[in-house]
Amino acid sequence: MSSELVVDVTSKEVSIALLEDKSLVELQKEGQNTSFSVGNIFLGRVRKLLPGLNACFVDVGYEKDAFLHYLDLGPQFNSQEKLLKQALSDHKKIPATSKAEILPDLPKDGTVATTLKQGQELLVQIVKEPISTKGPRLTSELSFAGRYLVLMPFCDKVSVSSKINSSEERTRLKQLVMSIKPKNFGVIVRTVAEGKRVAELDNELKVLVKQWEDALLKAQKATKYPTLIYEETSRAVGMLRDLFNPSFENIWVNDESEYREIKDYVTLIDSERANIVKQYKGELPIFDHFGITKQIKSSFGKAVSYKSGAYLIIEHTEAMHVVDVNSGNRSKNNNGQEANALEVNLGAADELARQLRLRDMGGIIVVDFIDMNEAANRQKLYERMCENMKKDRARHNILPLSKFGLMQITRQRVRPAMDIATTETCPTCFGKGTIQSSILFTDTLESKIDYLITKLNVKKFTLHVHPYIAAYINQGIISLKLKWQMKYGLGIKIIPSQKLGFLEYTFYDTNGEEIDMKEEIESKK
Repeated sequence: MSSELVVDVTSKEVSIALLEDKSLVELQKEGQNTSFSVGNIFLGRVRKLLPGLNACFVDVGYEKDAFLHYLDLGPQFNSQEKLLKQALSDHKKIPATSKAEILPDLPKDGTVATTLKQGQELLVQIVKEPISTKGPRLTSELSFAGRYLVLMPFCDKVSVSSKINSSEERTRLKQLVMSIKPKNFGVIVRTVAEGKRVAELDNELKVLVKQWEDALLKAQKATKYPTLIYEETSRAVGMLRDLFNPSFENIWVNDESEYREIKDYVTLIDSERANIVKQYKGELPIFDHFGITKQIKSSFGKAVSYKSGAYLIIEHTEAMHVVDVNSGNRSKNNNGQEANALEVNLGAADELARQLRLRDMGGIIVVDFIDMNEAANRQKLYERMCENMKKDRARHNILPLSKFGLMQITRQRVRPAMDIATTETCPTCFGKGTIQSSILFTDTLESKIDYLITKLNVKKFTLHVHPYIAAYINQGIISLKLKWQMKYGLGIKIIPSQKLGFLEYTFYDTNGEEIDMKEEIESKK
């Protein structure tokens, strides 16, 4: 299996697509102004205590206060809080964590009212992004994730990933990390550390300790509350950190600064393969070039076809996701209804596992498969689903089919499920119900080009239009595009974009920033 990562950077958001054998399996989008990503650490302030829930609300700068439960304070909260107070009271030096006094663990049956007080400053890390009407979910058990190790201040334990099967390797890694880790730090050894030398692990451990010290320094110098003291790496680098393996053939990026950041990271973890990171400089949008836009349009609707006419219906309610499997108009299997149902269900299991990763669906997922009478077939379906879900990084649990033919799946939810509208506004009326004469559309474009060049003095720009419109503008020896260039200059570029509706258009300047020409023309009138 070959893997490719494609990163699309625009002025508004960063989109990251993971392809396995050219098939889209993961898609993540992050706004350029997003500051509440999982893993970010804040110096927050307790806003309100909730004794009934044994929890509190913490101000981390989000419009809705974040939620912190007493059990999420962590056993070492007292030790961490004492170190934080020392750092905030003495601005001349940072107290050394390795020399800090370790206080008794926080009792599990304690209460938030006796542990915290309103207005108290504390270090918190986001474990769930804001979802629906809820604010972020927090923990005070801080962790700094690297490729091979996860560092946890004040934990003082070493754990090894359960996915490393060899007991000798687990023992080797545990002893090795115990010998190099500083005092008062805990470490989780990740699966990819299997077989790694002490020098590689020691180098990463030093980097992670430095990240903790830098975060503490930022907290010490903070002039306002709340303040962000540690920001997770970009989503693209974070995905690489978790996924990078020998199957990666290419990493394509369309932005120079993001390209350099990713290349530096790949060089750091595997210098021999740094050449797989490539900057995309084509004129077509990067997702269109790699066929991702079409896959997004076909994969995110309510109905998802997968093979031979069969399809899934995916509904999202407030409490859960519900999936219905339909055989559709596929041709029947010659071996009878049972064999036909098994074939459709196995295909549905393959597509569903992909959809869970692609949409990042979390919480409870209930799947209504086509009824099968034979227990052996039901077991085969359950095993197929479990096998498919092994590729999923999110924690999950799968139950066998119930007597009603339902499969129940729980999947870790740390950010809102990906929801992309695959329907388009009416390409002629744009939802208004009335349209201008379509033959005048190119005249409209020309008037906006004229306004852009003569009034706004923008000489170079790119016009993105539907591929059909682009073909019409570019057709002929003396094309419409050529006429515009002769009249207004050679700075006009026409780019076909699959994202746009039939009569939609978007202007971009040379820096890739969108120019809102609709607003300009209206203000002119």
